Amino acid sequence: MEIEKSLPYGEGGAEAILNVQSNTSISIAYHQLFGPHDDLMLLELDEKLLPDILNQRVTLRGQPDEDAVFCTQSKTYAIKFVGTSNSVFLIPPSNLSIALGASPNSSEKDHDNAVVASVIKVVPGSMELVEVAPRLDKLKLLLSENPYSFDEVSQMNTELTHKNKGLYSWSDLVEKVQASDEELCTGLRALAAVEIDGYWRSLDENFVDEILNMLLHNAVLNDWPLSALNEDEVLPVLEADGFPREIVRHCLGVYGSKVVDETRGGCTWRLEERPVCVHFARVILRGKKMKLERFMEEWRKKVPEGMNGSFDVLEGEVLTEKIGIETRIYAFSVSSLPSVPAERFSKLFQEKPKWEWKELQPFVRDLKVPGLSSEGLLLKYTRRSQPSADAEPIFSAR
Repeated sequence: MEIEKSLPYGEGGAEAILNVQSNTSISIAYHQLFGPHDDLMLLELDEKLLPDILNQRVTLRGQPDEDAVFCTQSKTYAIKFVGTSNSVFLIPPSNLSIALGASPNSSEKDHDNAVVASVIKVVPGSMELVEVAPRLDKLKLLLSENPYSFDEVSQMNTELTHKNKGLYSWSDLVEKVQASDEELCTGLRALAAVEIDGYWRSLDENFVDEILNMLLHNAVLNDWPLSALNEDEVLPVLEADGFPREIVRHCLGVYGSKVVDETRGGCTWRLEERPVCVHFARVILRGKKMKLERFMEEWRKKVPEGMNGSFDVLEGEVLTEKIGIETRIYAFSVSSLPSVPAERFSKLFQEKPKWEWKELQPFVRDLKVPGLSSEGLLLKYTRRSQPSADAEPIFSAR
């Protein structure tokens, strides 16, 4: 393959290269518009992503101060530049050569009828996509700016509130959060967010506590079974107490699950033990440490009758510490920890320098890093020690 000087008129396009037979050669020349063309980059793709690209189902997301990510409808990919030591020539199609200003009368018979392809750019490398976990910590931060509270309900007018900062629509979140649409929806569900007047909001903890307590109070008064709460009965009663119907329905979804009850008709909900018990544990421990015995006593008083306030349901929500012969308990929720593995482990080892596996596991099992197993995460971020063969392994910072 020979490189000739820049052709003064039109040049052969990529078609000339595509039609080259084996064991033959072709001359190439610099396009008259040859240059760095920084707006042209090569992107190497897995074949499974081609349908998304061709059907325009992909987006680039990120703020000016962030590294952009590539998102399909369901996954997020980091974009990495990979340089090459070989010369890679970018040859545009011939119709593009004409569009760029080349003469339409020139042809491939120039230069003694030799086929000549024109190079518009020498490519230093290509962009590669690497699947990554969605970056949802920012979503948590955004929703925490302005949680929906009972004060807004009491004012009966949110117009002024909507002019304030800290309110984000779906399009706002798509613009600001580096995650695919499906991952963003999953993140909103995990944070128990609800859409109110076109804005996605988290609910104030005290507001949720009022709703749950009023629901349990009315269940006792009206003899509603917690395993079969009829929505048509529950919503009007709590709405009369000042709680918006849609917010009550949302809380039923957060703390319960729908059940099929053909005898009662309508939509029926069952309150689930774990989220209800965890809620009351958080309320009791908010901002303080307690003796374990005192906590268990208060917690069991709060837990509704028929639910088992077993300490096991608090996995990933609390930690205990021994001071002499006394055991204290305090809130330490996995939901408050960073989702980036390095930051998560750093936070854990700041809290406790050494962890037994049964303590550590609830705080790391939700970490998802494409291409890296749970064991791989532990090898990368922790140091494992075992005092004796029959002893529980201990994990510390690497």
